[in-house]
Amino acid sequence: MFILKLIFKNAFRHKLRTWLTISGITIAILAFGLLRTVISTWYSGVESSSATRLITRNSISLVFFLPLSYEEKIRHVPGVKYVSRDCWFGGIYIDEKHFFPNFAVDPKNYLPLVPEFLVPDDQQAAFIRDRKGALAGRKIVEKYHWKIGDTIALKGTIFPGTWEFVLRAIYHGREKGTDETFFLLHWDYLNERLKKTSPHRADQVGFYFIGVTSPNLASEVSQSIDKMFRNSLAETLTETEKAFQLGFISMSEAIVIAIQMVSFVVIIIIMAVMANTMAMTARERFGEYAVMKTLGFSARHLAVLIFGESMIIAMIGCAAGVAATFPVAKAFGQALDNYFPSFNVATETIYMDIGAAVLVGLVAAIVPAWRAIQIRIADGLRRIG
Repeated sequence: MFILKLIFKNAFRHKLRTWLTISGITIAILAFGLLRTVISTWYSGVESSSATRLITRNSISLVFFLPLSYEEKIRHVPGVKYVSRDCWFGGIYIDEKHFFPNFAVDPKNYLPLVPEFLVPDDQQAAFIRDRKGALAGRKIVEKYHWKIGDTIALKGTIFPGTWEFVLRAIYHGREKGTDETFFLLHWDYLNERLKKTSPHRADQVGFYFIGVTSPNLASEVSQSIDKMFRNSLAETLTETEKAFQLGFISMSEAIVIAIQMVSFVVIIIIMAVMANTMAMTARERFGEYAVMKTLGFSARHLAVLIFGESMIIAMIGCAAGVAATFPVAKAFGQALDNYFPSFNVATETIYMDIGAAVLVGLVAAIVPAWRAIQIRIADGLRRIG
């Protein structure tokens, strides 16, 4: 108890230095937490991917379409439970700044594939019935103050023209990390209009969204589908939803790596600041440590004092940094809502914050503790006065 009391007194003996160091650690932990949250959000789509969902696309590139005739053939592959025609619509609402992902889908087969989208039964039925109907996520509905029955106009980019849809359903995410910014429309409605305006683009599918009966069959089903269309005019590449998501992330891998490096550099910088603080503190107290040695304090006691002081400063800064991370992350997520539809601080990020603070506290105290233990009593007493 005496040692603990002495540690606290030592930690706040030089109040200005201590609070400046704590402030630095708080800012560093806050920055580290935000950067790690950006990384975890970047991979959130991968983490939420289902092992029973596959994506079949053109083997050349996602920008090339597949024939509609492939659907029935895929449906008869053993192990396939659902097949939904999907297509990136690429519509713009108001202007480019108001971006949200919008897809043309086959509602009857798509909705059973996404149980994480919670849609009221009556709204789901209305969406399926109305070919001009649309299903939107809660976040974009709240952002634009839409309500059921509203007409929403999107300006086509991939499919030119002005497209009007009626909001028939709103979905909520089953889990906190579920993306609630999707806007879904009927593939059949898109195809009908293309038959009139661009017949050569009709009866084509961007990709097929497939549900299998068991995760163990994913590899076998993928191989069967790709083998079926080998040497055809539109060969396919079938992969798990997770692999599909990772393919998108790999396009921005350099950015992710840069963010990871910056997050660790922040910790290294604050570690140097903390080490300097502890070095100054220990240097000022060499005379005290010599007196303590003459009173019978062992090297272990001195090490406990120095490491304890360092850890208290580091953990107070960590607690303040973690507490600040949540409101700052919320504000950051709202400011970048178009880019991060679900910006939440993960539990793993908090553990990493704590681990980083512990590392800073321990590393910063190593050299001061070693010097205090090694100093001879006579040399230390010369520093007094």
